[in-house]
Amino acid sequence: MNLILFDTKAKEKLFPLTLTRAVADLRMGIVTIKERWEKLLSVEAFILTEPYLQPLYNVAPAGDNTFVDASVIPNAELVKLISGLQTNEAIKDETDLIAARAFSGDSPSIENIATLFDNAASVPQVQRISFPFDLFQLNQQMIEFDFPLFTKGRISNDANDTVHTIKVSKIFIEEGATIDHAVLNASTGPIYIGKNATIMEGCFIRGPFALGEGAVLKMGTKVYGATTIGPYSMGGGEIKNSIITGYSNKAHDGYLGDSVIGEWCNLGAGTSNSNLKNTGGTVQLWNYAAQAYLPAGNKCGVIMGDYSRTAINSSINTGSAIGVCSNVFGAGLLPKFIPDFTWGSNGDCRYEFEKAIADISNWKKMKNKIIGQQETQVLKHIFELSATKT
Repeated sequence: MNLILFDTKAKEKLFPLTLTRAVADLRMGIVTIKERWEKLLSVEAFILTEPYLQPLYNVAPAGDNTFVDASVIPNAELVKLISGLQTNEAIKDETDLIAARAFSGDSPSIENIATLFDNAASVPQVQRISFPFDLFQLNQQMIEFDFPLFTKGRISNDANDTVHTIKVSKIFIEEGATIDHAVLNASTGPIYIGKNATIMEGCFIRGPFALGEGAVLKMGTKVYGATTIGPYSMGGGEIKNSIITGYSNKAHDGYLGDSVIGEWCNLGAGTSNSNLKNTGGTVQLWNYAAQAYLPAGNKCGVIMGDYSRTAINSSINTGSAIGVCSNVFGAGLLPKFIPDFTWGSNGDCRYEFEKAIADISNWKKMKNKIIGQQETQVLKHIFELSATKT
């Protein structure tokens, strides 16, 4: 059986995070959605997404395929239902399709997914990721779900005697991780430290917390749960209930709270975001699909698309959305919505495409990576799309 995670039209509600990736590539908890389903079902997962993004992913094979809506959040009962599907069986809830199993002689496409659900059985409502802020709001739930999934039956590496641990049974340290003179407090949720990660002296961490492979916490970092810092990212200052997807830097002092930061982003020294209105009221966040501000709860910081950067001492407003590949700088509180490929903050100046690619290349070299042709083509598509909206 092949597992195929597919996108739906709801993907647009998750912009800017899903402008550059399929929903299955979103990170929440310890791992990405794709990695979680692969572990749950013990199979390799393939991805079906929009045509301009599909070249980033392996082509889904022909054969016996189980299709799952990538935005669906798994639980034990749902995994059992999906695992038990027979050929030509499908399930849905009141919101949308959930999963189907079908044999196909040709490579499947996102256009014909709906035909698999003509006779779908109805099941109780499931959880879905519907908006970008769902990622940090559900991050505690997913770290707690992932922790036993990825650590059961395994032996954690011991922290050295300079590390103070609280509730060590809820702390798992992968091979090659380095921790010195830090406090790991798992009394409020599990703590997972990835392979070859580094936690420098003086860090204070309260779970739930996940630190990805090769990621670094700089000296004196204060982390409150539920926070995920993805692979090869850097954390510093104060971080609370946030997700840094991967290969991004918040290396200096400043506050990041109730936020999601994409890949290949950089927050300049002293950058801080507000996550709570002075009135204590509901925060409104710009939604690309609705082209309007929508309620995001009473705490919401910033949602930042891939490849974007802020200048030193940037002040990010409550409930801000920063698009893909924007170079952000400006005095005072920044605008609550900064479109894709913005140079500055007022939206009057566009980031020249060739310069943007050159700058991304420079940042990637710092982490021994290069920007590929397919990645460049995706960014070109987004650049041209954003030009029609300015």
